[in-house]
Amino acid sequence: MDLEYVRAHAGRRVTDLTRRDVARALLSVPSGMSLVALPDLRRAMAAAGNPLSPVFWDSAKEILLQIEACVATVGEVQRWVESTGTEPILLTPGFFIWPEEDERGPVGEEMFSRLVRHLEERVRAGEIDSDALLRGDQGARRAYEELQDRWLNTPLPDGRVPGFAVADEQNEELMAVFEEQEAMALSELRRIVAGLPRQPELPVADLEVAAARLRVLLGQPGYPANVLRACAGFEGRPMPDDDMELWLSVAAGVAGPISDLSEEDDTVEEFTDLDGEVSHEDQVLAALCEIQYADWVAAAAALVRLGPGVLASPERIARLIAESPDITTEVDMSDPDELRGSERLFAAVVTLWGHLGIVDADDVLTPLGWWGLPLALERAWSPKEY
Repeated sequence: MDLEYVRAHAGRRVTDLTRRDVARALLSVPSGMSLVALPDLRRAMAAAGNPLSPVFWDSAKEILLQIEACVATVGEVQRWVESTGTEPILLTPGFFIWPEEDERGPVGEEMFSRLVRHLEERVRAGEIDSDALLRGDQGARRAYEELQDRWLNTPLPDGRVPGFAVADEQNEELMAVFEEQEAMALSELRRIVAGLPRQPELPVADLEVAAARLRVLLGQPGYPANVLRACAGFEGRPMPDDDMELWLSVAAGVAGPISDLSEEDDTVEEFTDLDGEVSHEDQVLAALCEIQYADWVAAAAALVRLGPGVLASPERIARLIAESPDITTEVDMSDPDELRGSERLFAAVVTLWGHLGIVDADDVLTPLGWWGLPLALERAWSPKEY
């Protein structure tokens, strides 16, 4: 660790090195090595005409000593780097969160670099007091945070708003990951169903009874009707007249909820109360959305292979997932907490399945469930047309 290393690490001339450049270089090697090199590095920077400030060097020594003693937290190190005056804040007061460095896409990397340059300009203009930030001045910190929030929400000359541009890229990347996982789950489901010794047959009478009961239920207020309507996307639009279409729409929605609960009946106080209790309906929808594709495939594969009459309780499903020969899941049978977590998620599923007739009152898979479960998952995971 020497001045040449810092220059190469930052990719700029020694006279242009900033506190941030030096801080990042110091943190890129073991803290003990940085501590040993710190005095010589300080002298070399001064000799090169870029001495930085005593406050910076003192703060660098302090944080490196804390790191070496294993008492510095990740947050403390992050805040120190931010306090150099040209490091974008990881979480702004406006709740914008920068992606981790190795997770930034091209747009995220571009906007991050643009903000660094903007902050460097503000430091040169005297609008950012880096020494005050390093001393922990709360007023300087607030001004620093507000400056970054303003930049993130101010359109660039090309019309893009930095914060929204980064968020849009993250959403696109997340959707691409979901679509890839969905396609893999669908492919595996089709392989498993195609390999069944006997294909499930539609129990016509059972479907008619289940659909008639479902129509009545969906017209009622409260749980579970409101959750099932949200799952199927029926809020604000009519239900299908066809029994099979109705049943499959709702069953597919349990595996892939289409919409949120209606907020028409929420009061302003309920909507804005962030500390209020989460409703049972919201907890159920959250559980459905939390289930991984791999767990759905593992559960469905086991149930359709075992066929009607198999116990499909939450506890049994959790074990079927953990024992699945088809999918590598995160459920560890040796860990009771993980099994209970899986049981908790599928408790919401099995309850809703009961209203659809997929399982009976004893949580046993029905002929209707055997026929309809793979078709519902096929529908839930097939590419959507918007």
